[in-house]
Amino acid sequence: MDLHPQPRGGSPRPWAFPAPERGTLPNGLTVLRCHRPGQQVVAVEVNLLAPLEAEPEGLDGVATIMARALSEGTDKHDAEEFAYELERCGATLDAHADHPGVRVSLEVPASRLPKALGLLADALRAPAFPDGEVERLVNNRLDEIPHELANPARRAAKELSHQLFPAASRMSRPRQGTEESVARIDAASVRAFYEAHVRPATATAVVVGDLEGVDLDEALADSLGTWTGSTAEPRPVPPVTADDTGRVIIVDRPGAVQTQLLIGRIGADKHDRVWPAQVLGTYCLGGTLTSRLDRVLREEKGYTYGVRAFGQVLRSAPEGTGAAMLAISGSVATEVTGPALEDLWQVLRTLAAEGLTDEERDVAVQNLVGVAPLRYETAAAVAGTLADQVEQYLPDDFQARMYARLAETGTVEATAAVVNAFPADRLVTVLVGDASQIAEPVRALGIGEVSVVSGT
Repeated sequence: MDLHPQPRGGSPRPWAFPAPERGTLPNGLTVLRCHRPGQQVVAVEVNLLAPLEAEPEGLDGVATIMARALSEGTDKHDAEEFAYELERCGATLDAHADHPGVRVSLEVPASRLPKALGLLADALRAPAFPDGEVERLVNNRLDEIPHELANPARRAAKELSHQLFPAASRMSRPRQGTEESVARIDAASVRAFYEAHVRPATATAVVVGDLEGVDLDEALADSLGTWTGSTAEPRPVPPVTADDTGRVIIVDRPGAVQTQLLIGRIGADKHDRVWPAQVLGTYCLGGTLTSRLDRVLREEKGYTYGVRAFGQVLRSAPEGTGAAMLAISGSVATEVTGPALEDLWQVLRTLAAEGLTDEERDVAVQNLVGVAPLRYETAAAVAGTLADQVEQYLPDDFQARMYARLAETGTVEATAAVVNAFPADRLVTVLVGDASQIAEPVRALGIGEVSVVSGT
């Protein structure tokens, strides 16, 4: 029998995060473009400088309703016609609001890009915000809120924000609003928010994909280039303040068979030189199945299916006065809540006393840097990261330099960063579970004052 020879791997090719080409349209819109051969589905991300903190008092959630309403009709098409035109292009259009602003995302085959850009431009330039559609979106949002409150992970996140940030801070309240605030939103308030904050001069569009044969300059000029608006200056970004005094808050869920854990504080964002080391150290602590937290709580003790540690940028500013949420999350059976927290704290204390090992550091670098080419195989992944950089006031080459800095970070530096990120005595712990079962075991640990709040 003749067999074909066994395939052999080729020589590794050098890889770097793609560098975009930056430009500005006559209307003030900033454009980042990135040609990615072979990526026939083009991704477009538009950053609108309409932050949650700009929402009028008592109207938390209006940015979310505005974002959802952008595709519910324009001056050319009603909501149904607009959806039909998107479908004819094979395109998807989505939008969401977060603390830095509103993000509008478009994906479309390269051959239909000019047409889809025209629809995107209509949604940004002249959204209709019809009363009936806005009312429907408000009702949909009101229906979502009880489901979110019933979800232990979402309820824990809501409580952690409430505990960390001052009551006057927008960050202390749910991103998409409360039942009371959302119920006040109508088409007039949505339009007022749009007119006050959505304009090309403070927006950025990112276009990524195979642009061969596409006259992108002409397509942009005929679409997003027709969008007009004032040239008002961006609003100032206030500093982020938080109280990370060590304490425990139990959100009571009588009869719960599991306890949801969310342990967090505020720390450095991507502008801080410690960010690469913080990413590396946090990955060693709880970034994968081989991390310390998983090794102890999952593999050795069997308390959980998994515990993760992560850092998530909340908001940045041009001068670099932003912040990131540093957190540990997971869930454990109710009866082992006390022992699981005790072991988790012991992991943190051991890490501070003994540090990371070179092997842990090497595995983390291999996982974070080595898989980067796979992470950015799609145009959408590249566009999303470039849009994040814009949103966080980072240079266009930040991600490319980030991987180089990760590879250069040593074990001692990563240890110092993660120990500073998760000090055992400066963590706010939120537990969503049965207070009658877990309160006393948690108090006995001495990890901070324990209080109980209603789970409703």
